[in-house]
Order: sequence, then C-alpha cells, then structure tokens
Amino acid sequence: MRSTMQDFPLTITHLLRHGAAVHRRSQVMTYDGEQVRSASFADVNGRIERLAAALQHLGVGPGDRVGTFMWNTQEHLETYFAVPCMGAVLHTLNLRLPEAQLCHIVNSAADKVIVAHRSVLPLLAKVAGQLKTVERYVVVGDAPPGDADGDLGGVADYEEIVASEQPGFDWPELDEGDAASMCFTSGTTGDPKGVVYSHRSTFLHTFAITTGAVTPITERDRVMVVVPMFHVNAWGYPFAGWMTGADMVLPSRFLQGQPLARLIALARPTHSAGVPTVWSDLRRHVEEHPDADISSLRLLTGGGSAVAAHLIESYDRLGIRMLQGWGMTETSPVCAISEPPGDADPDDVAWRARTGRVIPGVEMRIVTADGDVAPWDGETVGEIEVRGPWITGSYFEDPAPDKFHDGWLRTGDVGHLDDYGFLTITDRVKDVIKSGGEWISSVDLENMIMSHPEVVEASVVGVADDKWGERPLAVVVRQPDSHLDAAQLREWLGDKVPRWWLPERWSFVDEVPKTSVGKFDKKLIRARQADGDLEVETID
Repeated sequence: MRSTMQDFPLTITHLLRHGAAVHRRSQVMTYDGEQVRSASFADVNGRIERLAAALQHLGVGPGDRVGTFMWNTQEHLETYFAVPCMGAVLHTLNLRLPEAQLCHIVNSAADKVIVAHRSVLPLLAKVAGQLKTVERYVVVGDAPPGDADGDLGGVADYEEIVASEQPGFDWPELDEGDAASMCFTSGTTGDPKGVVYSHRSTFLHTFAITTGAVTPITERDRVMVVVPMFHVNAWGYPFAGWMTGADMVLPSRFLQGQPLARLIALARPTHSAGVPTVWSDLRRHVEEHPDADISSLRLLTGGGSAVAAHLIESYDRLGIRMLQGWGMTETSPVCAISEPPGDADPDDVAWRARTGRVIPGVEMRIVTADGDVAPWDGETVGEIEVRGPWITGSYFEDPAPDKFHDGWLRTGDVGHLDDYGFLTITDRVKDVIKSGGEWISSVDLENMIMSHPEVVEASVVGVADDKWGERPLAVVVRQPDSHLDAAQLREWLGDKVPRWWLPERWSFVDEVPKTSVGKFDKKLIRARQADGDLEVETID
C-alpha cells in the first residue's frame, strides 16, 4: 500500500524560496575587519537570482561544477544557493591547501568556473596554468594594488555580471537525488577524496541540525558562521540560518581572538560553531581584556577535534554554554552532539566534554578488531561506523572499498558507545599509540595536558621506541610568559593518567602545526620528528 502524500522533492530550491519569502527581513552581515555591512534576505535573494542568470550566460549548465575560492562573505553565501538551485554543482575550494592538492581537486572535479575573492587571486595565479578545465574566473572584491587578474585570463567582475541581470530567475525543477555540492577531504593520509552531497541529503541535514535534539536555531537567533564556508558547507549553518530566518554573521577571514571579539560586540551573535583553537584564542583574548563584550553569545559548538573540559569550563565562567559536535566531510558533517541526556544535569561538563550523542537520522555502531559489532556498554572499543541519509556511500570517481563495510561508512575513528547513545572517541585508528602491547589514547592525553593552566595547545603522537615499540611524544605550546618545563609537566600529570601513559619525550614549540581545516597535523609532527626538525627533550 502506498501513502496519499504528495511526491514533493527535497531540494535546496525549497529552502531558498522559504527563507526569501518567510524571512525576507532577516539580515546577512559581513565583517571586513573594521565594520559590518548588512543586506536583507530579500535583497540577497534578488542577487542570488541575478547571479544564477549571470553564471548561465557564462556557460554554466546542469551538472557543471562551479568552484568557489572565497572567505565567509555574503557573496559566498549567494553562490551557496545560486549554483545548486540552477542545477549546477557547488565545489568549495579550501584556501589553505598546498598548490599540488588544489590542482588535484580542481582537475578531479572538472570545475568549469571559479568564483574567487580578489585577495586570494595570487594563490590561483600560481596554479592557473595547471587547471585543465577552468574556462572563466569570476572575481569578488575591489582591485588592490598589484592586481593579479592579468595572470588568470577569462576574468569577469562579480558585481558587474550580477548587476547586468534581472531578478526573477526561473529555477528548474530538480530531482532531490541530484548533486548539489561537493567537498574534498583534507587528504591527511593521501590525495583528497571528493564527497558529493545531494539536494536531499542537504535538505535533511539542515532540518536535523536546527532541531532541539541538536542545536536549536530560530528566527530570534543570530548565527555567526565561524567555520570556513570552504569546509563541509560550513557545517550546514548557512542553510540552517537561511531556513530558520536567523540573522547570519559572516566574519570573512578575521578569526583571531581580537577581531572576533570586536565583531561579537558589533553584531551581537547568539550562536556560533568552530574548531577549538578558535575558541581557545577568543577565550584568551577575553581573559586578557576584561572589557571585551561577548555577552550576546549563549551557545558555542566546538568540533573538528576534541574539545577539552577545561575550555568548556572557561566559557561556563563567562556565562556561555559550550557543546561538542562530531562529524566528517563524509557525513555532511553532523552525526553527534554532546547535549547531556534528560536525566542528567544539563550543565554537567563531564557529559559536554564527551564526543556526543547520536543525532536523529544517523545510525552508528562500533566494530571491534575481530569484526564483531560491540554492545553499547560504554567500554567495548572499536572502529566507529555510520550510515544515514546524509552519509556518503562512496567517493567521487573513487570507490575506495576499504572505507565501506556492508553499507556502513568506516570513519577511521576509534571509540565506544554507552546505553544513552553517547559516543566517546578515544583516538583515530592511525593515531592510537600501542606501547608494550597496551593502548594509549592520544586524545585523552592531549586533553589532560591542555588542562594545565600554563598550556595553550598540546598534540601527542606515537614515535618508535626500542623497548616498548612505540611511546608518546608530547608537543606543547606554553603560555607566553610561562617557564613550565617537561619535568614539571610530567610530574603534574602523574596522578591524572595511568603512569605508563606519561611521555618521556617532550617538545616545546611556538605553534602546533595544523591541517588546512584547523586540526592538529599529526602526520607533519611525525615527519618533523623523524627528520630531526623537532627539538625533543627526553626525561625518565
């Protein structure tokens, strides 16, 4: 028996129409480092329609890939809707990728047009000769001295082509299974792999992340999109903000503590999400400048790497609630959020510092090294596997069979689930340290080291050891005026972790190297250690 319900396609076009019609007065606010410029959803919608017409006149058709090489701005948001709703595919390009990886993903995706901010044209100009499929560049922003347009060829000005068109684009009827956007993984273990999101997956993910079970967002909110819009669709917040009518605050490239605090004081956002390093820097700035006003914030979400309990506690003292989220490029990305269960204290830091509770729409299981599906007992550890309507089932032109198991995505993360459906990640498969036959969680050890008041950041990797096979190396960034040494830090750790976890090898650095999306780059740390480029102190 079939239902009597209408066969209504779940597309981004519906999200666009809803936000433009119902929330026309809501605002999109872009920060240029000094001031905020605003435009209503109604005005932005008109520009989205004109942009779609302009791209069509540049030769963009159904299924064509349009790359974006931009910061978080109103113009980037306009491409988020214009490109997929016209039947093309939005391909967000990571501004921080090495040249070789940038060329690889542009050529793999076969981008036809790239929309780029003028400030990053020199980066594009370096590789333009190697981009095999790009026919036109559309440039956003005023021309600075030393304009690089001439190094590209086929350049059009964004504002000029938008102004040349009329609003009222006739959006095509799309299949909800059509490709809407694509993003490549960060490539920490090889060449980046492409993940292609459908209209349906984006639609459902947008609904999920705005519910009370995840991070409730309403028209009364003002969402500051800190997560880069080139990374996993900014965790879905541009679509979520538009659908619910929440004002959107776009900080462009200004993510350090001082400019971010200034933006918060100017724009008064209520909610934001980003990697823990951004929130650590903001917290330090506020602690050093008590007159900084970030009081409008009510909820922060940290993700991309583990959020330490001490960071959550520091925001509690500021009156700002902080949660942890977990997901991947392959999962659109949100799969779990650390909202405590109903019979627990909602402010309990122990719950909020865990990886997160599985959200509706995602199914999760733990598979042990023996291939068994583990019970949800909060103890049995294995690889985390997920499936659901916004989880990828393959990679773009790359089947990668080792990444999939009976219809489940193998995440490469190791952890356990309890009977509340709460996930705790203990490590990445490639990062867990096996010392003398026993496992050491690099994540837990990092978080404990970072809870020391004089530590800014810490990353732990396994390095070869003649006696134990592998031992932890701790790479630490101290507070600027700190004289904390390895012996003191190791002694402080003594009663906080198992004694055999205590690192003998320590390296104090000015900054822990990070990947293009802000995670600790453990591959690079290991390489530097192997090449002798790290100054390592060994203590017994």
